Amino acid sequence: MNIFIHELKAYRKSIIIWTASLAALSVLYIFLYNAILPDIDAFKIVMNSMPPVVIKMLSIYVDSISTLDGFYSFAFLYIILFGAIQAMNLGVSIVSKEVRDKTADFLLTKPVSRRSIMTYKLLAALSCLIITNVLFLALTLLATLTVTVAFSMRILLLLCATMPFIQLIFFALGVVVSVAAKRIKSVISISLSTVFGFFIISMLGSVIGDEAVRYITPFQYFNLPYIVKNGAYETRYMIVGIVFVVVAIVASYVIYIKKDVHSV
Repeated sequence: MNIFIHELKAYRKSIIIWTASLAALSVLYIFLYNAILPDIDAFKIVMNSMPPVVIKMLSIYVDSISTLDGFYSFAFLYIILFGAIQAMNLGVSIVSKEVRDKTADFLLTKPVSRRSIMTYKLLAALSCLIITNVLFLALTLLATLTVTVAFSMRILLLLCATMPFIQLIFFALGVVVSVAAKRIKSVISISLSTVFGFFIISMLGSVIGDEAVRYITPFQYFNLPYIVKNGAYETRYMIVGIVFVVVAIVASYVIYIKKDVHSV
């Protein structure tokens, strides 16, 4: 339990910064919608005049862009991007930092099994993500009180709920990377390159329209225009994501327990 509390304290500043950043983006987009609402028809015309390739790349559902949930789905793609970076960064650093900071000897000589160490670290990281998402959702819903037109609260909640799921996938990926690598010099470089790599694949996949690409990148597991249009998730991609998370976490335990951790 001491490990759990220590990790939470170590990441408290990170929680504050990421929560404030993500919530600020969300609130900004909602306020932006309020600002352009009087000219929303003109904005819709501008969107319709964009090349079809750009519309597909940006995952814009033009038919619903005049509603809050439709406009928010267009903007929410970039909130998810930053949320994925947070999760990947957390996954890569939560285990590897002991080797990087040369504190592995101190931790592993304690009367605590590696399985327990891994469990406490994962629970602490998941708590960070939960806190971030709860505060993010609360501030987003608070901002919607400023919207004067009717919108679907259900669809808005479905959109917001995609972020913790995608974060969980990137977090699991980050944990696997951290336990598999011998030494990680820069967490942020790995996190940014991985997340942006999958994001670019997602955008290219949207343009190409190849269904196979959707299984490769987590950003395609939740099609935001589809959620706005149908008010539901696509079950098959959720199953793929869940299976990946379970396999990644189990593999992380196996690798970490057997891993030869280098001493100082």
